Amino acid sequence: MSKNQLDKKSQAWSALFSEPMSDLVKRYTSSVFFDKRMWQADITGSLAHAEMLAAQGIIGAEDHASIQRGMAQITADIESGNFEWKLDLEDVHLNIEARLTQLVGDAGKRLHTGRSRNDQVATDVRLWLRSEIDLIGELLVDLQKSLVDVAEKNVDVILPGFTHLQVAQPVSFGHHMLAYVEMFSRDAERFAEVRRRTNRLPLGAAALAGTSYPLDRERVARTLGMVDENGNPQVCQNSLDAVSDRDFAIEFTSAATLTMVHISRMSEELIIWMSQNFSFIKIADRFTTGSSIMPQKKNPDVPELARGKTGRVVGHLMGLITLMKGQPLAYNKDNQEDKEPLFDTVDTLKDTLRIFSEMIGGQLNPATGVKEGGITVNAPAMEQATLKGYATATDLADYLVKKGLPFRDAHEIVAHAVKAATSHACDLSELPLAVLQEFNPMIEKDVYECLSLRGSLNARKTLGGTAPVQVQVQIARHRVRLA
Repeated sequence: MSKNQLDKKSQAWSALFSEPMSDLVKRYTSSVFFDKRMWQADITGSLAHAEMLAAQGIIGAEDHASIQRGMAQITADIESGNFEWKLDLEDVHLNIEARLTQLVGDAGKRLHTGRSRNDQVATDVRLWLRSEIDLIGELLVDLQKSLVDVAEKNVDVILPGFTHLQVAQPVSFGHHMLAYVEMFSRDAERFAEVRRRTNRLPLGAAALAGTSYPLDRERVARTLGMVDENGNPQVCQNSLDAVSDRDFAIEFTSAATLTMVHISRMSEELIIWMSQNFSFIKIADRFTTGSSIMPQKKNPDVPELARGKTGRVVGHLMGLITLMKGQPLAYNKDNQEDKEPLFDTVDTLKDTLRIFSEMIGGQLNPATGVKEGGITVNAPAMEQATLKGYATATDLADYLVKKGLPFRDAHEIVAHAVKAATSHACDLSELPLAVLQEFNPMIEKDVYECLSLRGSLNARKTLGGTAPVQVQVQIARHRVRLA
């Protein structure tokens, strides 16, 4: 057989073409060296398809057994690193199918009955992404637990709460950490929703129009665990949509983008808090780097890089949306470009969640069973910073309202009191009672409890408030939810 004939035999569509694909086009169109990560999903989907073909009498029991045997050998070869991935075979699907045919002969050729690479790749991506979403869900739980651990240790630590990056009101540092727990819990909900829509079977749609073979698509869906909460099989209901839909990939990347935005917001605060101008926290040395020229520096490289990687994931989302916006139905080669941004988004998100969980909460010491090395909180620095911005001004206004003054009048009185404290270079709580009474005679000695940081914190006991008693309630709620 000539080289030309050999080249054509390696292609699934070779008989129609009079010349082999050029090497440049092979490299340009090949996806095998990035989509080979889906090999397990490809084999899993193929085995489910083969089982159904045998059950429907489309292939014989002997062929089915040969396919199972061949796939077991391929699995072992890939896991041991002995599988040869070939550029000429373009993608993960053709590489596995070609090797299967080498191993078991005609049975391998019969595996593709009733399916196309179009519905096959759509199934593989969904199966692969489903397992990645499950892992990401676990990592989100780990990060939330780390944040809850830090919150529980710092319920009574007073932090300046900011709006517009100006000192606003005192808050519990634990309460602040729980704000991120809320964000990541919403992220987990979004990923669960994405998983539900991802977990639908395209296989059996074939190239775009379905197939004339008597396939049992619902059987394949059940075999692959593509079922709803009641065990009902979830099958893509329109063959055109089944092979061309990439909504699930866009939805996933959108959810990942939001998670990375939350990471980025937290990173920004960690970077600010770690700076010498704040000194609110320390990050363990293993998450920082030094300077090549300034020996005194400890740079928060991990939060900074996560902030940067957020832009990378946002870019992948924009890329996927742009990829799909002009495509007519049904499948187009453009869709090969969905995988690299999707794969990189998954990798970036998983790595970021892992490292942040350890950086925030520490690493488990196997000997003691206790986490060690998380962020270190400088409570005195936080409290001192809270005293700089008249953080209890609203408490003075609330005090006057409870005495019967309209809030807007109380607001105006407190503005004058703050101006006086500024001119005296002292906190509101340091103004003598006589001076405060000049602004309103209803102010009495009990005002100083309201003007203290601790009093302000403890007063905010409404559901979701920053009072330590409420923070403890929320910690308990999260512990149960994350158990």
